[in-house]
Amino acid sequence: MIAMYDPRAIANLILEEGQLAERAVTNLALQKLLYFAHALFLVERKQPLVSGYFEAWQFGPVHPTVYQSFKSAGDQPIKLRATAMNALTGARSEIPAPSDPSIRRHIQRVMMFYGALTPGRLVDISHAKDAPWHFVVENSKGKVSLGLRISDHVILERFKYHKVSVAEVP
Repeated sequence: MIAMYDPRAIANLILEEGQLAERAVTNLALQKLLYFAHALFLVERKQPLVSGYFEAWQFGPVHPTVYQSFKSAGDQPIKLRATAMNALTGARSEIPAPSDPSIRRHIQRVMMFYGALTPGRLVDISHAKDAPWHFVVENSKGKVSLGLRISDHVILERFKYHKVSVAEVP
């Protein structure tokens, strides 16, 4: 069994792959790409890719830890990389990339499939009817607010509803 990864390490990997493909990635797009990477990994391997959790925010699933790391980019393409901070010294350090080559291949596949889509299209896909974000929001009486968690169980059970939406032509 593979250990879950720091979501910031996977986000950095997504940004690296975007840069290699010459695709700008905004925070909004990064959140959806990370969510799709996590969900596909969960569906295919029956285990989570990243630690922590996703929340249902207005524009789709958001990983709060990753949001905090990149919110300074606003709606502009992200140029920086997430770093770790030593709580005792305050020193920042690079977050190591996953060493497992299958993780990089997984991210490359996600980027090949979703990476060229606009942030708006990624939001549309993340909002697909009966998919995890929609399910959580509908069960909360339609009140989208920070802190509405999308559990891995809900993602595993409901991610299949994204496939219909992905097949649509933008």
